[in-house]
Amino acid sequence: MRNRFILYFFFFFGWSQVMLLATSDQALAQAASSGSGNDGAKAAIEHVLRTQQEAWNRHDLEGFMAGYWNSPQLTFFSGAKEHDGWQATIDRYRAAYASPGHEMGKLEFSGLRVEVLGSDAAFVRGAWLLTMPDGKTPHGLFTLVFRKFPEGWKIVHDHTSAAE
Repeated sequence: MRNRFILYFFFFFGWSQVMLLATSDQALAQAASSGSGNDGAKAAIEHVLRTQQEAWNRHDLEGFMAGYWNSPQLTFFSGAKEHDGWQATIDRYRAAYASPGHEMGKLEFSGLRVEVLGSDAAFVRGAWLLTMPDGKTPHGLFTLVFRKFPEGWKIVHDHTSAAE
């Protein structure tokens, strides 16, 4: 039946439409199979964020930073300031949360929305909440851009805002 349908298109519309039909069938098959790939990417990205949260809550800043691309090209925006590079980002975290008089608190991510943009790119929107030992609860929103590298998914851009 399918062969007759393609043959019908060939006789009435010409060869280019048959090629278009074949291409459309192939595109549909790829679209149907790519959903499961997106699920795998989403799960892998969510795993990176869970691992970061667990590392933070163990006061393991280096473990937390393992979720970031270790490159001078990493960008981190927060508090109307831009920090360029992995080293500048960890230095900012150390100054704000791991230096004398500053504590890391307990981190919780919520409302994660992972959008896969392709086989090697995604962005994530979500919320963060810190519960500090003194009872304060700084919180805010973030947008992350992820890229897939041979060693896995890494954050290449982080834009974090805090509620006032």
